[in-house]
Amino acid sequence: MKHLIFQTNNTWTGTLLRWTIGIVFIPHGLQKTLGLFGGMGWSKTMELFTENLHLPYGVACTVILVEFLGSISLLLGWGTRFWALSFIGLLTGIMFTSHLDNGFFMNWFGTQKGEGCQFDILAIGIVVTLLIEGGGKLSVDRWISTKNTLKK
Repeated sequence: MKHLIFQTNNTWTGTLLRWTIGIVFIPHGLQKTLGLFGGMGWSKTMELFTENLHLPYGVACTVILVEFLGSISLLLGWGTRFWALSFIGLLTGIMFTSHLDNGFFMNWFGTQKGEGCQFDILAIGIVVTLLIEGGGKLSVDRWISTKNTLKK
């Protein structure tokens, strides 16, 4: 099992994709956990998710933790495949519950009632690639898998 999670190649593909997702989602996670970047923080976000969006408490917690811990872990390349799979679930859920009814395009000019699913599809493509490729160069996964290979 450890091999499935941490095994990776030594290419830059995983690194660049991890950094992209990490840099994009860390601010979202910080909004939801600490209220930074104009966010509401943990309590208000939980209230929004459970009372307004009617998400179960555990699902709401998972969404926040995946965005926060998952984005940091992906930036570092720790458990890349696990977090990529988590992000696939997160982004698919967001797309089907919040964005799909608004069409395809993002709401660049504020003329739609909300955001479309364009960004979700792009981000899902990135994390699916991470699920397949692993963390790549400069990842904790690479260090762990190389260390385990040397022990054998």
